[in-house]
Amino acid sequence: MSKILIIEDNQDIRELTTDLLTLAGYNVKSAENGKIGVGVALNEPFDLVICDIMMPVLDGYGVLHIFQNTETLKQIPFIFLTAKTERQDFRKSMEMGADDYLTKPFQEMELLNAVKSRLERVKVFHANSQESALEAFYDEAKTFDELKKLSDDKKVISIKKKQIIYYEGDTPFRFYFIKKGKVKTYSSSSHGKQLTINLFNEGEFFGYHHIILNSPYHETAEALVDSEIISIAKQDFLELIFKNHHVANKFIKLLANNTVEKEILLSNMAYNSIRKRTADALLFLLDKFQNENATSIIKISREDLANLIGTATESLIRTLSEFKKEKYIEINGSEITVIDQKKLSQIKN
Repeated sequence: MSKILIIEDNQDIRELTTDLLTLAGYNVKSAENGKIGVGVALNEPFDLVICDIMMPVLDGYGVLHIFQNTETLKQIPFIFLTAKTERQDFRKSMEMGADDYLTKPFQEMELLNAVKSRLERVKVFHANSQESALEAFYDEAKTFDELKKLSDDKKVISIKKKQIIYYEGDTPFRFYFIKKGKVKTYSSSSHGKQLTINLFNEGEFFGYHHIILNSPYHETAEALVDSEIISIAKQDFLELIFKNHHVANKFIKLLANNTVEKEILLSNMAYNSIRKRTADALLFLLDKFQNENATSIIKISREDLANLIGTATESLIRTLSEFKKEKYIEINGSEITVIDQKKLSQIKN
């Protein structure tokens, strides 16, 4: 779910804009002046900022200036919302680096279309950046004379839904990058019961920590949907990370994040009720696999969801039925639509 910050000193407009975007399925926070807004943005990540120009303490131009000169903020799309309609005001906003400019009073669809357009452009940018990052990985590898050209060995594999990519216990000769699709990794008990270990989305690597640890795969990898996977040869990868500390640091961070996710998963399974684990899983999936239309729809089989939570499918179905009766979610076949994220967050916490 995309996260939006509204900085507006007029309480009526601030509340109206917040309510409208919340109803449209966005996670919205607000601030009553520029100084407070900057403080909020520095403490938590946002996907988009909508900011008034004429405000006390710190006006919109001052806010944008701070954003443009702060490393963690300068990539956030910025929309000015103002009553000023003079051409020079519009030019000043664009020259300072604002992404869009809406005048008050605005039409509801005008605001929603502007927000949707900006967020979609960001997704395209990130998708291209992920592709560029992968190409950079190969390009950097090719700078080492002793390495074979990775581009000659860049295998793009089409994987069908539920097709196995590698099995638990196999020896890793490659690791993988998801160009398109979704993948889960899971472990199986001696009785055949599955426990989902992790979920991976487009633009993510998986299977690399087994190569670094020089150990067999500890889990099985399976495609959740039809996917396109790029495989990277083990030896080329090892030679690259041993010779390039930038690449090594990248995968150390990935390993650390993966370890933290697993610790949280095991902790939740050990101490939390099924209701809390189900709420946590739904929020996790909503954030991990949010679709292109920024809606709150989760597409996952009941079996896969139960395996992620670590419970029987029947217990999961009962919990989902409770959530539906309480109007936290809606269910349509395999699709689950979150309609009250705030209540699920309260259950989780």
